[in-house]
Amino acid sequence: MIETATTLFEVIDKVAWITLNRPDALNSLNPELRWQLSQHMDEVETNEDIWLAVITGAGDRAFCAGADLKHRARERDASEEEKTRWRKLALETRHIIERWHMPKPIIAMVNGYALGGGLEVAMSCDIIIAADHAEFGLPEPRRGLIAGSAGVHRLPRQIGLKPAMGYMLTGRHMSAKRAYELGLVNEVVPLADLKSTVDEYVADILRCAPLAVRATKETAMRGLDYPLAQAFYTRYEAEIKRLNSADSREGPKAFAEKREPNWQGK
Repeated sequence: MIETATTLFEVIDKVAWITLNRPDALNSLNPELRWQLSQHMDEVETNEDIWLAVITGAGDRAFCAGADLKHRARERDASEEEKTRWRKLALETRHIIERWHMPKPIIAMVNGYALGGGLEVAMSCDIIIAADHAEFGLPEPRRGLIAGSAGVHRLPRQIGLKPAMGYMLTGRHMSAKRAYELGLVNEVVPLADLKSTVDEYVADILRCAPLAVRATKETAMRGLDYPLAQAFYTRYEAEIKRLNSADSREGPKAFAEKREPNWQGK
């Protein structure tokens, strides 16, 4: 396990487990946490021994409560040395919300508040599993801000325009149950069952060929940018790679031989 000041990172059986580790600050996003999360996402994206990732928050109060506004408030009075360090971290950070075509599946295990930037992180993931006490929202206008890390764009796309505007223009929170009803969340479970539920999703993803999972994700996500016919006829890099892979032959062979496939990811 890699332990840092603001995150925990562990890879177990091809799964990267990333924990936002600032529980006393509700796992809010300061420059260090953004940078460290960026480093972990680079590792997930480039390490072929990692097939998927799960992101969660430390404790049981918050997944991530958004930007660290206390940090922002003291930025103006910070020393030049501190400001230089923060600028350097920002330049080296590729935030998860800007990884528009992340090839591998990411699960958000939401164990509490997912607000502002925290909801934006969760919406950047492919699957969201939430504890039943979790709350979601983009309350930035109540602080004189907007959900500028793509929240104002992702929420209407993920739950529909009118429901999204109802939450974004008021800054209201939505319950986990309501998030599920609106299609933002895949499942809502008691906190005690959160990890085991995520484990079931992880196990099912690992039963699939990793290149098939990546090809499915790429064709689905990129295809959303096109009309249906164009999406169908477009050639996708991940699908070309899957078609020419050993795993594409292993799947039918294993089925014919009535055995579990041995995926190699190539």
